[in-house]
Amino acid sequence: MTSAPVSIGHFIDGQAVAGTGGRHSDVFNPATGAVSGRVSLASESEVAAAVASAKAAFPAWAGTSPLRRARILFKFKELIERHHDELAALITSEHGKVFTDARGEVIRGLEVVEYACGIPELLKGEYTEQIATGVDGWTVRQPLGVCVGITPFNFPVMVPLWMLPMAIASGNTFILKPSERDPSPSLLLARLLKEAGLPDGVFNVVQGDKTAVDALLHHPDVEAVSFVGSTPIAQYIYSTGAAQGKRVQALGGAKNHMVVMPDADLDQTVDALMGAAYGSAGERCMAISVAVAVGDVAERLVQALEPRVRALKVTEGMDLAAEMGPVVTAVHRDKITGYIEDGVKAGATLRVDGRGYSVPGFEGGFFLGGTLFDHVTPDMRIYREEIFGPVLCVVRVPDFASALALVNEHEFGNGTAIFTRDGGTAREYVSRVKVGMVGVNVPIPVPMAFHSFGGWKRSLFGDHHAHGPEGVRFYTRQKAVTQRWPASIEAGAQFAMPTHK
Repeated sequence: MTSAPVSIGHFIDGQAVAGTGGRHSDVFNPATGAVSGRVSLASESEVAAAVASAKAAFPAWAGTSPLRRARILFKFKELIERHHDELAALITSEHGKVFTDARGEVIRGLEVVEYACGIPELLKGEYTEQIATGVDGWTVRQPLGVCVGITPFNFPVMVPLWMLPMAIASGNTFILKPSERDPSPSLLLARLLKEAGLPDGVFNVVQGDKTAVDALLHHPDVEAVSFVGSTPIAQYIYSTGAAQGKRVQALGGAKNHMVVMPDADLDQTVDALMGAAYGSAGERCMAISVAVAVGDVAERLVQALEPRVRALKVTEGMDLAAEMGPVVTAVHRDKITGYIEDGVKAGATLRVDGRGYSVPGFEGGFFLGGTLFDHVTPDMRIYREEIFGPVLCVVRVPDFASALALVNEHEFGNGTAIFTRDGGTAREYVSRVKVGMVGVNVPIPVPMAFHSFGGWKRSLFGDHHAHGPEGVRFYTRQKAVTQRWPASIEAGAQFAMPTHK
């Protein structure tokens, strides 16, 4: 017997708030296909209430010492650790990724919280005494005001935790607009922040769709917007927000290539490709979706991959033996299926077909098996576009130069990897590839929290990467101060350009 769908609302001014806008969206359990919840979609007035709360809370929070802010984040870190499995189970129940992967997502978000706990050190400015006679100068970094995070369905905990700890540690207030497909983790994060001692209004959650996004982008009291999602939406967020005078960081789509050289350790390479292509059912912006097989490694690589892809254990995510769970919705499953059909029509060799996959006892779930294409060419749609599903394309090229050119000519430049035993080849690839994040024998080169995450080309709109040192710079403005006191001021007006002497 299935339980009735739960109502999922907002979190504004320190309180859970039921939606009043009258619009809702279904939230599914991807493993069963059943509706598990109904999430309220915010109206413009509800968005305005969240912004008003955040704006009212900003002066006192900005005036709170960085050390006191850090102490709240230390408590938040402790609470995330205590509720680790609860957060992971929520991710699995609404996104579908396997529980072990969901636990890893929480850890990668927690690492940014840990980094933000060092904000007193990270916010320190620079001071120069006596830059001229009797004159001192220094710089400080100050918070912006009300900041917004618009986050994707594929990482409902990690991506918000890329944004909100850096923003609030820096003295800003924050409004999270999570994906309406898996909204529940955002509310648990809000409750944990309140329990940690965060003042009401500093963190708010507004559930919603394009209506909420547009209201946030056009609201005059919103100072900055962070976004992770597809490239068309990222470009829209960037152009719309920037036109309103807001600071915007918009991370877009990807088509991540792994270059496999003939000298690569084949067993390690296949292991890496299996996890990077099919982990989280390929619903990762850093998933490897193209294997570029150089020279005579191609046939050996495909023959080694094919039985592994067929043997993937695909089932519901709370089964601890599961390697891959369902995709997030039936609509998304059908979209991925359409890409597979398109690849077949375009002439690619379908070595493993994941369509029509069914899990006994979960026949209503949104499942696909792993899919493997060989002999994919750059003109094919399955090569050009981000599929965001468990589909790996193998492209065969004759040499390293061709592989490098292939990667550099693609419109996306999010992540890439090269597998080789040759240090010179790896060094040249790292130096010359036009991609923001590069792995050498590392399939998913997501930087740690104390570095910054971001792509090149049409994978990022804006000047700042996410979290790490770039996060501090994005969520603060630098102010330069030059000071002298009356005893050192020369008498009389000075009409020439001041110079240091």
